[in-house]
Order: sequence, then C-alpha cells, then structure tokens
Amino acid sequence: MAREKNPEPTANRRRAPRKGGAAPEPAPPRAQTQPPFVDPQQRTTLIARAAYFRALNRGFAPGEELEDWLAAEAEVDAELLGGVSAGTADG
Repeated sequence: MAREKNPEPTANRRRAPRKGGAAPEPAPPRAQTQPPFVDPQQRTTLIARAAYFRALNRGFAPGEELEDWLAAEAEVDAELLGGVSAGTADG
C-alpha cells in the first residue's frame, strides 16, 4: 500500500511539543462582556450636552456644529464603552 507524503495541508496539522521542555500554557479564553446598555434617547442627550460644551468652549462660532457633534459622539461612545478619550483625560 502506498502512503501519501502529506495527507493534510501543513496549516491544519498540529506540531508535537519539543522534547526536553514543557509545552507553553495556552492562553485562557477572554471573557466577552457586553457593554452596558444605554437607551438611544439617553445617548443622544449625552451627545447633545457634550456638543453644547464643545461649542461653548469655542465661543459658539458658526460653521463647526457638525464637527462638534461628531467629536462629542466619539467622546460619549468611548466613555460608554469604558475607554478614555483624549478630550477627557486632562480634566
């Protein structure tokens, strides 16, 4: 009976641990936690408040309302997901 040289592709084959040393411990599975649920209306209120303070800080100069909103949205989302945004790190 003829034997195939490589019956499986090498990507699917598992390697045996090296002799003389212990095999490395596999990493423990990461717990996937869901971010806390925030009502969409509450999220919009938080974004509007943050955008208002951004506009206040720049003297309510017209023409940058969209940038204020988008930056506030990113800031609120980062805060809700547990991240720290650059705008809130200084105080």
